Amino acid sequence: MCIVALAWQVLEDVPLCLISNRDEFYHRPASQLHVWENSPIIAGQDLQSGGTWMGVTAQGRWAIVTNFREGQDKNSYPTSRGHLIQSFLESEQTPIRFAQQLEEKQRDYAGFNLFLGDREQAVYLSNRGEAPQVLAKGVFVVSNGLMSEDWEKTKHLRKRFTQEFLPMLQLPSIPEQDLEHTAWDILEDERKVIVDLLPETGINQEMEHLLSSTFIQSPVYGTRCSNFLRISQSEIAWFEKTQQGEHAGEVIKI
Repeated sequence: MCIVALAWQVLEDVPLCLISNRDEFYHRPASQLHVWENSPIIAGQDLQSGGTWMGVTAQGRWAIVTNFREGQDKNSYPTSRGHLIQSFLESEQTPIRFAQQLEEKQRDYAGFNLFLGDREQAVYLSNRGEAPQVLAKGVFVVSNGLMSEDWEKTKHLRKRFTQEFLPMLQLPSIPEQDLEHTAWDILEDERKVIVDLLPETGINQEMEHLLSSTFIQSPVYGTRCSNFLRISQSEIAWFEKTQQGEHAGEVIKI
């Protein structure tokens, strides 16, 4: 998962609304959004390591992870970041308590940014420099740097999310298909950042430029799925659009 924009406690009676893209190598096997067997988790699944990049439960627990990009890190790690989501969703701990306990073993994982929560509390942490913090009401956008690092990529998504998408959600009786269309339009934005404004993450400039758009496309790596999740006080609505190469894809709703 490589970029997420979320509104926490911003919309009336909707504690969480988020849109996100998951970027990954095309050859890495994964399943689409589904209810996991013998588990409360609703999510897609990484079939290589067994975890997931984003998930919810019917009780309103939710979590999403992005990788922290550090090109010079050549270490190997014993645990997949995808299991962070699974562990939280299958637990009964409060978000902040889970995050505080995770801090004790966070170096077992490659770099990550993690959001997790329920309908009452949301928490963010990164094992590359951000201690667990309970989120105040607001809009939060993270890609592959720390939340405190305001990349041009995240600035661009924040602008579109706050100026185009959130106002639509506050309109009475807005058709669901209009919300979907706007979410996909924002998430399929291929605008790249000019070279002078790229972050320095330890990879070459050509690759940094390729990865600077909201929607990523290359011969072997890119945006694999896009998501629009809304958790209200009474229901959960999640739309997932599979992506690969050209933007055609199946939309699944729960």
